[in-house]
Amino acid sequence: MVSRVVKVGIISRDDYVKRTIAIAAGKYKPRRDEPKIWFESLKSMSQVLGSDNQNLLKIIIEHKPRSLAELEKLSHRKKSNLSRTLKTLERYGIVELPREEGRLVPKVKATDFKVEFGLHYSMPYQNELESAKA
Repeated sequence: MVSRVVKVGIISRDDYVKRTIAIAAGKYKPRRDEPKIWFESLKSMSQVLGSDNQNLLKIIIEHKPRSLAELEKLSHRKKSNLSRTLKTLERYGIVELPREEGRLVPKVKATDFKVEFGLHYSMPYQNELESAKA
């Protein structure tokens, strides 16, 4: 299995919105080495990337289930909980859920995570805006 490392960043919701607006307005272009997945706090990151979900990702990688029903049996998790968890992981780009033969088939897209956070992520485009004014 090939591992795929994804950078994860921590940024407040307000700063994330400001950053997104600056990107949309063309005032800031994200660098290629910036995180691709953003969380509001370490707590929210730990909820998504906690040990239960890491175990779930391992099960998907090792057993390659062909449906959610099969994954439900392998993971011993209820389908409603499993579905909600997978949708969250999909929203963050950690898994994908393509439909094959009418069934959702979970596939892991990210296997390893590099966490980055710091004040410079709060307003990374601020320096560029200030230097443009000078």
